[in-house]
Amino acid sequence: MAAEEERLLAWLRGPAAAGPGGAELAAYVAELAALGLAELGREPARLAAERERVGAETRRLAFEHYRAFIRSAECTGRAGRGFGGIESRLGSLLERLPALQDACRNFMRDAEAIACSRRMNSLTLNRHTEILEILEIPQLMDTCVRNRYYEEALELAAYVRRLEKKYSSIPVIQGIVAEVRQSTQLMLNELIQQLRTNIPLPTCLRVIGYLRRMDVFTEAELRIKFLQARDAWLRSIQASIPEDDPYFHLTKTVEACRVHLFDIITQYRAIFSDEEPLLAPEQPSLNEGAIFHGWVLQKVSEFLQVLERDLQRGVGSRLDSLLGQCMYFGLSFSRVGADFRGQLAPIFQRVAATTFSKAVEEAVEKFQEEMNSYTLISAPAVLGSAAAVPVPSAQPGTLQPPMVLLDFPPLACFLNGLLVAFNDLRLCCPIALAQDVAACLKDALGKVTKIILAFHRAEEAAFSGREQELFVQFCAAFLEDLLPYLNRCLQVLFPPAQIAQALGIPPAQLQRYGHLGCVDVDALRELLAPVLPAQEAELPPGEEEPSPQSPALTLHPTQPEGTGPGEPPPEQGREEPLDPAPGAVLLDGSGHGGERPAV
Repeated sequence: MAAEEERLLAWLRGPAAAGPGGAELAAYVAELAALGLAELGREPARLAAERERVGAETRRLAFEHYRAFIRSAECTGRAGRGFGGIESRLGSLLERLPALQDACRNFMRDAEAIACSRRMNSLTLNRHTEILEILEIPQLMDTCVRNRYYEEALELAAYVRRLEKKYSSIPVIQGIVAEVRQSTQLMLNELIQQLRTNIPLPTCLRVIGYLRRMDVFTEAELRIKFLQARDAWLRSIQASIPEDDPYFHLTKTVEACRVHLFDIITQYRAIFSDEEPLLAPEQPSLNEGAIFHGWVLQKVSEFLQVLERDLQRGVGSRLDSLLGQCMYFGLSFSRVGADFRGQLAPIFQRVAATTFSKAVEEAVEKFQEEMNSYTLISAPAVLGSAAAVPVPSAQPGTLQPPMVLLDFPPLACFLNGLLVAFNDLRLCCPIALAQDVAACLKDALGKVTKIILAFHRAEEAAFSGREQELFVQFCAAFLEDLLPYLNRCLQVLFPPAQIAQALGIPPAQLQRYGHLGCVDVDALRELLAPVLPAQEAELPPGEEEPSPQSPALTLHPTQPEGTGPGEPPPEQGREEPLDPAPGAVLLDGSGHGGERPAV
């Protein structure tokens, strides 16, 4: 029953129960619930009468107090309009409040910034001296570098590095660090530039000490920089040497390398240590000693290239002087463990062999020219002239050329060219050239033999009896006089005892190696056998080649050309160059005989 009453009350109340008179309606409904049925029937009439009474009372009050109602309405209207204006102005004020808030915030920030700036300015004024010193560090650093006060410059650079670690976020400090780095780079360039000049060892020690304190290179990089800078200075000295004269260029290059390269090596060894550490490093490190040894090998290789290039250009008859200077250069480098004298011998050997070969080729070409214009009848005319040819007396210890060659100008001119080649070869005549020189002479004599055979083929049809006899004498002089004399010259240049010693055999066994260091006369005789009579083609008794065991003749030494004061002396125990034929009787281009001194 209670639930049904609640539903009925809710239906009676309806939406009005939630309005302002909800409480009165609930009390009226409760009162209706207490009435009887008759009273409920009379309740609508009572409510209508009450309604009429309230309406009449309301109209009466309105008539009696209409002015109050009018004024109340007017007042309400004015109040409404006033509230509307207030609302609009309040809206405008609300719209402007955010801007005011922003302005206030900006003002607060500006005020705080001004206050902070004022505090900073006050602090700056109080620390003006210290700040000025910091700001003047770049200028002071630049002044120290330009005036070469490197000690003070390094102290400033270290101080700036400490500032950077503490205050790396400050723009002023960043600017100071950047300027100091530029001055440090300038100092680095100046220090490296000093290494490119002629500086003594104490200066080198100071410069390398400064570079180490700058801590911009590792130890290996520092060694490379030092060698590069000193190498640039050495190259500038070498580039200033004139290259017009190969001999002058080579002597000055040897002197410059011997003096300055030795100084560089001394400086390097005084500054850097190549000794192995007592304790093995934890990590495998670079072999720093190999840097120096590689550089020394490079410089020696470059010197050998310059030496070979200038020798190929030609130094005349001063090869022995250059050999002595280069050997002295290599000997001086033996004190620093870079003795390269063993590499000089092949170079001088090749140059000597090449020079000798060219001289022999020129002699063969001259012989060819002489044979082209030679006639057998002209030989007796020279010998039968009124002016007797002076025959020099044989001096003890000398090799006298065969005088019979004066009867045959082509052979005399050919021997003249060979003697010039021998005189040049004796200045630098290593025993290793014995076989090469003999082979070169063999080829040249083979060409001479072919020229003689060609001359015979061309003139044989027109030979008279006298001309045939002179031709046979010509060939006999070539085989019996010229060739044995050349073998004697080869024995003087290359003594058989020295050849046997170089081969490690007794001198008596040298014959087993064939014609080593001499000319094979029998082979040339066989080539000329078809144009000679039978008795001339055979070797006459007593005309055999001189045996290698025959004692070498003692010859007079000559002063090498180009040796002057200030050049290094020749090595102790080195044989002086010998003249194979001093006072050799030669012929000039006209075919006349005369005495020509040894070169």
